[in-house]
Amino acid sequence: MSRRTLGALGGNVLALGTVSLVTDISSEMVTAVLPIYLVLGLHLSPLSYGLFDGLYTGATAVLRLAGGYLADRAGRKKAVAAIGYALSAVAKLGLVAAGSSAAAIGAVLTVDRTGKGLRTAPRDALITLSAPESMLGRAFGVHRAMDSAGAFAGPLVAVAVLAAAGSSTGADGFDAVFVTSFCIAARGVLLLCLFVRDRRSAPATAKTVSPRAVVSLLRDARVRRLLLAACVLGMVTIGDGFVYLLLQRKEDIANGWFPLLAVGTNLVYLLLAAPLGALADRVGRLPVMLCGYGGLAVVYLLLLSPVSGWPLFALTLGCYGAFYAATDGVLMALAGPILPEALRTTGISIVQTGQALSYFVSSVLFGLFWQVGGADTAVGVAAGLVLMAVVGTALLLVPRKAVRA
Repeated sequence: MSRRTLGALGGNVLALGTVSLVTDISSEMVTAVLPIYLVLGLHLSPLSYGLFDGLYTGATAVLRLAGGYLADRAGRKKAVAAIGYALSAVAKLGLVAAGSSAAAIGAVLTVDRTGKGLRTAPRDALITLSAPESMLGRAFGVHRAMDSAGAFAGPLVAVAVLAAAGSSTGADGFDAVFVTSFCIAARGVLLLCLFVRDRRSAPATAKTVSPRAVVSLLRDARVRRLLLAACVLGMVTIGDGFVYLLLQRKEDIANGWFPLLAVGTNLVYLLLAAPLGALADRVGRLPVMLCGYGGLAVVYLLLLSPVSGWPLFALTLGCYGAFYAATDGVLMALAGPILPEALRTTGISIVQTGQALSYFVSSVLFGLFWQVGGADTAVGVAAGLVLMAVVGTALLLVPRKAVRA
């Protein structure tokens, strides 16, 4: 992307991207080791892991609504985002204190996701307010590229910390990862406070931002269709941990190399996020997003295929990274133009909450299908549902000229 384009996007988008880069190094260090920590270290069943995975991503999704509403009502998006980033940072130390207690780990993950729930909508609203509407795809693409650079580095840092601690599965190694993750997350909070400019507005009146105003927002057919589409797509997306555990099961990967699976995905995401964001601005955001979910279906089918060895890793991780690059920021770019500025953060949080709650249900059901019917049955059902969701989303959004791609 040219220097002129980056200049047009503005320094605030780049500052927010830097905060996300640093924060994702921290969070992906934990995410990369969490599946083996829970399944191989604490011996959780697939169903139990599905509950934890859903909790980690979706159970506190309702707090996205609280964060979005509070940010709009107070007119201080940066402050709400900072509280969220700080909560997630502190939660990393909580994992050390939790030890091997599944209940304590669940409580700590809830705090971590509370932080993410509070910060996500205000951050994305700041992006929509910091770039021209015609460049929202590029803005989210640049932000997600920087975010994925951190996600790419995080597992590598985790592997390095585990190696330095002399353990790939022991408690000391995991504790070292969690403490290092906290130190990095704290730097992300500092960067946010120092370099991100808030887009403040006067505190909203009860008429402008109120429960009644939120309900009136949902009367907009464009918002309702986008929310329904987000829920449908969330229901067919299983967690990264499941994908990587299935790859490990298929190829018998050593535990110490497990975090590197996320590195492959995030490298592709890093390379494609900005170009696909720019493509979405040119050819349409909806077609790019739907193609991304087509890539997710290919990932599931590859896990069922006879393909093995390096071709399996290259194709699966490549398609998985492309899926994220084509969908993560593009959905928010679709949402931004149809939401009024006074309720922008609240509207984004509603869409994100619907998708996250659906993801929670998806993770639990996938874990249940795996435990009861076997991994292949669960993956086959997931692949079929993705294809149905792509068709359903197209029927919801393509014919409606009001929701412009």
